Amino acid sequence: MSAGSPKPAERSPREERRRAARRAMQPREESWFGALGVAGDTQAPEDGWVDAPESRHDGDWQAVGAKESESRFLSRQARRIVGSGQSAFQRIYGAFLSARATLGLALVLSVVISSAFGNRPPILVAAICVAYAAITCSMWLFPRVRPAVRPSTLARLRSPQWIATIGVDIVCFVGLHAVSPASSLNYVALLVLPVLMAGVLTPRLMAFATTACITLALLALAAFGVVKGGDLTVLLTQAGLAGAGLFVVTILAGELAGRLAREELTARGSLELARQQAQLNRLVIEEMTEGVIVVDRRGRVRAANPAARGLLVTEGLSSEAPFQLWGVDAWSALVKSVERAFSDGRWPEGGRDVVLTFDSGVTRTLRLRVRFTRRRESNATEELCVLFLEDVRSVQARTRQEKLAAMGRVSAGIAHEIRNPLAAISQANALMAEDATTPSQRQLTRMVTDNVERLKRIVDDVMEVSPGAAREPEVIDVTALVASTCSEWARTVELPLGEQSVLRVDLPTQPVGVLFDPEHLRRVLVNLLDNAKRHASNVPGAVRVRLSVRDDSRAVVSVLSDGQPIPPDVERYLFEPFFSTRSRGTGLGLYICRELCERYGARIDYRVRPPAEPNRNEFFVAMRRQPLPTGGVGEARLHLTS
Repeated sequence: MSAGSPKPAERSPREERRRAARRAMQPREESWFGALGVAGDTQAPEDGWVDAPESRHDGDWQAVGAKESESRFLSRQARRIVGSGQSAFQRIYGAFLSARATLGLALVLSVVISSAFGNRPPILVAAICVAYAAITCSMWLFPRVRPAVRPSTLARLRSPQWIATIGVDIVCFVGLHAVSPASSLNYVALLVLPVLMAGVLTPRLMAFATTACITLALLALAAFGVVKGGDLTVLLTQAGLAGAGLFVVTILAGELAGRLAREELTARGSLELARQQAQLNRLVIEEMTEGVIVVDRRGRVRAANPAARGLLVTEGLSSEAPFQLWGVDAWSALVKSVERAFSDGRWPEGGRDVVLTFDSGVTRTLRLRVRFTRRRESNATEELCVLFLEDVRSVQARTRQEKLAAMGRVSAGIAHEIRNPLAAISQANALMAEDATTPSQRQLTRMVTDNVERLKRIVDDVMEVSPGAAREPEVIDVTALVASTCSEWARTVELPLGEQSVLRVDLPTQPVGVLFDPEHLRRVLVNLLDNAKRHASNVPGAVRVRLSVRDDSRAVVSVLSDGQPIPPDVERYLFEPFFSTRSRGTGLGLYICRELCERYGARIDYRVRPPAEPNRNEFFVAMRRQPLPTGGVGEARLHLTS
């Protein structure tokens, strides 16, 4: 030790004795192969493993209870070890109980056979055999009779479990050896049973102590035989060899028990890892937007996630796997593709399109990709394949979105550059308007002004959805904001208010707080109101605005109109940019509404109301609720009756 290194702290004799006592209590150091430590990928018992000496088998193992669908991820060896739902300790303990009961019946049968052939054993021998058979058979046949056993209970000599099993065996077998005459049966071999039980189910120190007690008993009986006139050398040699053999049995039993415990621990660790992996795989597959189907060569669907089950039917979800893919007319094209894939053993990387035709006449085009579970043998046939299904419309929409995202970044830069020359054109037109004297000149300047304003609106729309710093959402009173926005919009479009008005507004009586930017929410509402008025009739209540509170987390603003329902082929493109049914429309209105709503965690969508309702077209915005700050509601609520 160098001079500058610190000296270790000296321990007092009392602390040294405490440390030695704690080390003596740890089963890892006492047992032959230890109560195996818990690996990093398994779960340790709550009470730890230092408090009490236990056997090398952990009695706290619980059956994992993996589902049958998960068992395919496990090895056959792991399923064999843990499939019974019992720990190795419980299985071995039950086997010892069965062996003891069988041995007890065999002892009684030997007494009966000996008596039948005229070699009647002593009464005490017969009594011991009958008593042992009664005890062992009752413990085996009647589980309520035997006390509950755990590794910690068999680790104590005074426990009822140890006394009722190993203790009874030692007393009975040593007693039989002591009271039986020398010419009768040799009962020393029976002592192997308690030695085996102690070596397998108890800590190593107790196993050696049990074997030592049996050996001392044999030596004592040999010494008693010498006193009665027996040969000293023969009797002591027999007792010594029997004791040595029992010690060898104890060592071998401990070795086998330790190996079994390690195998079970490894198997259960593998089972737990496989179960967790199966759960993760199932969670990922179920949450995928792409349909996934596992099908075998006989057309039986082994697994299918919700996305795939939704693509196989027109509405809702198909039945859960397993089900038969063959026999459904609507799936005939898919079946032919699967048969072709199994026949060829390969499939194009990009997939092929498959058209499903349902009984209602609805068709759905799916992009089908097939992947096989490749085997090591080149000539082996594939028994399973994985189908990846995706609606072609979704593929096309995703492609469009990627293109539009790139185009949006370019458009934002172009719009920014257009602003300066557009402002110059507006100013120059204003100067020319001052000098215009003839009606034709004034008409031309008005045309320039109108088109400049239109270009400004387009530039503002493009810049609104361009990437940039989003505003922080505010807690606003959506009741007051909807009321004021509807009033301002009605005055702007010169729409009279009242009972016979085209616009009807249904609002709750209490303020409702939501997270949104007030200007952005006004813009969304005005856009929806403009679209509703454009396609609605002029009857009273043709356009209806409704604010409802669904629960503590969501508030919904709906804008309804009595126009014709939007066709399905148009509905799917409603919120895409640059899509418009009007010749002079930019197609950015609903797209901007969706972008603004997504910024604040809201959702905008369209749905068709039932035919019984007059206002069938409904655009709704679901917003996040938030309690209003105390001291006011932010905006005064306006009445829509004037």
